[in-house]
Amino acid sequence: MTDYPHLLAPLDLGFVTLKNRVLMGSMHTGIEERGDWDRVAEFYALRARGGAGLIVTGGMAPNPEGAVFPGAAGLYTPEDIANHRRVTARVHAEGGLIAMQILHAGRYAYGPDCVAPSPVKSPISPFAPRELDEAGIEKQIADIALAAARACEAGYDGVEVMGSEGYFLNQFLVTHTNRRSDRWGGPYENRMRLPLDVVARVRAAVGPDFILIYRLSMIDLVPEGSSFDEVVTLAQRIEQAGATILNTGIGWHEARVPTIATSVPRAGFAWVTRKLMGRVGIPVITSNRINAPDIAETLLAEGAADMVSMARPFLADPDFVAKAATGRADQIAPCIACNQACLDHTFSGKVSTCLVNPRACFETELRYAPAAIPKRIAVVGAGPAGLSAALVAVERGHHVTLYEKSDRIGGQLNLAARIPGKEEFQGLLTYYRRMLALHRVDLRLSTAPDAAMLAGFDETILATGVTPRDPAIPGQDLPHVLGYRDVLAADAPVGARVAILGAGGIGFDVAEFLVTGDSPTLHPEHWRAEWGVADPAQHRGGLAPDGPRPAPPLRQVTLMQRKPGTPGKGLGKTTGWIHRAALRMKGVRMLGGVAYRRITPDGIEIAEGDSARLIAADTVVLCTGQEPDRRLSADLTAAGVAHHVIGGADVAAELDAKRAIDQGARLAARL
Repeated sequence: MTDYPHLLAPLDLGFVTLKNRVLMGSMHTGIEERGDWDRVAEFYALRARGGAGLIVTGGMAPNPEGAVFPGAAGLYTPEDIANHRRVTARVHAEGGLIAMQILHAGRYAYGPDCVAPSPVKSPISPFAPRELDEAGIEKQIADIALAAARACEAGYDGVEVMGSEGYFLNQFLVTHTNRRSDRWGGPYENRMRLPLDVVARVRAAVGPDFILIYRLSMIDLVPEGSSFDEVVTLAQRIEQAGATILNTGIGWHEARVPTIATSVPRAGFAWVTRKLMGRVGIPVITSNRINAPDIAETLLAEGAADMVSMARPFLADPDFVAKAATGRADQIAPCIACNQACLDHTFSGKVSTCLVNPRACFETELRYAPAAIPKRIAVVGAGPAGLSAALVAVERGHHVTLYEKSDRIGGQLNLAARIPGKEEFQGLLTYYRRMLALHRVDLRLSTAPDAAMLAGFDETILATGVTPRDPAIPGQDLPHVLGYRDVLAADAPVGARVAILGAGGIGFDVAEFLVTGDSPTLHPEHWRAEWGVADPAQHRGGLAPDGPRPAPPLRQVTLMQRKPGTPGKGLGKTTGWIHRAALRMKGVRMLGGVAYRRITPDGIEIAEGDSARLIAADTVVLCTGQEPDRRLSADLTAAGVAHHVIGGADVAAELDAKRAIDQGARLAARL
């Protein structure tokens, strides 16, 4: 008996049966471009071993002009095919099935040779595309079909044709990007000609017994996007053209609506996929922000889809399905949808990985081998760095004592978990508590060890975190001046008018905490209203005609920083715009390039250039940075006790859990 009968049920596709209803969705990791195909093979093989019913690779370019960026991976040469055979062979050896995604970027390509239906420049790309003529369109179709044939030759079990997220095929479907008047533009029958021709030609190239997934944009979330009637029409015609499965795509990349960030409700777009159920005769996959087996099970049981796609959860835990199937769901490392190590890395040209799991995409480099000689290891501080170090060390066979001066684990993860839209951090804390208990780490809460207590250990790791930086502002000792910890951890009273000093990640989090009542992330209908998401059956593209309708702010907040420029520029590459937009919708004033003159009972006096003024405030909150807490390190050095310093105690850069967890894991892997 299983807790997930629908999730673990096989899916018969006629010529092949998937062992469960879990698709590991496509992610661009950047590892294919590094040319280390053993590394690529290991990445996918581990996910196959972990139980994914079907894996889809990151997008492979069908030709240079369609590549997301110059040099992006594709299947062009016999050597490419041989390299991909190494991947498919490893996946098959683990009992898995794998499909290759064919991704033509169109006007989203970061290269001067990009092409599109019309020469309409994308707001997120640097180059205006060249409009394709008839011969150019034929070349793109032929190249996509050839890529599918090469995928078949390389041993893949199928392909996924990327037709959503605003990429090439999607660009032909809507009038905003397709302004043609020939047989490829104008009426919808013409605009959908390209994706239909592509699917038909791909099916002809690969034969009948080959999985052909079409990634369909269910809701565009852009002006002039597709209507739902058009989506249904396309889905039905794609089925007729030869698709095996329809996968769900949500939103164009240029959409001003979050689609996969942590503030998006769990399964927040499954309602769109549900609307297509019963309209086609082939399986339909739902996607976006599904990160736990119980959520996936409920969606399938309620008929929202035939299958679920989870991409980043397989970065966080390659054994997701295997753990769910064997009664270990509470041991699944959760994807918190932070984007910090996956999408932020991708869009910065770095190899993707995972904040929760630093081994993701680094499996051949970061190994947790059994310790040759088990050691007694003390870890001081149970924040993200200390937790990571302790758990990797004990997994390798070391004996770990974990000290924490407070009465709970997590450090500043506990502060993050209180921010509206960051509730996923609560699940991460729950996971860490479970793993500490499972591995029987000797956890000593409310204990701050001194040098004498640590002298007998073989290794000592200090993960003592940070202390707030003293900004040395006249008047900061007044009673209405609070630190960010007073607000987030101690629930100190806060007035109706608030000035926040410091506009880094902490300042933005505090602002969100102070202006938001019930978290819209926990109430999907409120979240949709806040971001202006509507039913695409009623409003084209799924955008509400009256735009976003956020709840009124709880307080009047002014967020300011000393650094010149717009506050929030240093936030996450793919999520910073979300935080900035959310606060603007709540009426938060943002000031850059100010000097803090002094705090008075009436607020704070600031200087902007040669002018000075008072920002009236009932409460002033200091978010002016952190310093490493290395007091114990100095004591250990004086006592001659060797030790390692990691996390915030090493570098106090914002609340960088990604760096802290990675550093803790890599240190513990070496000991």
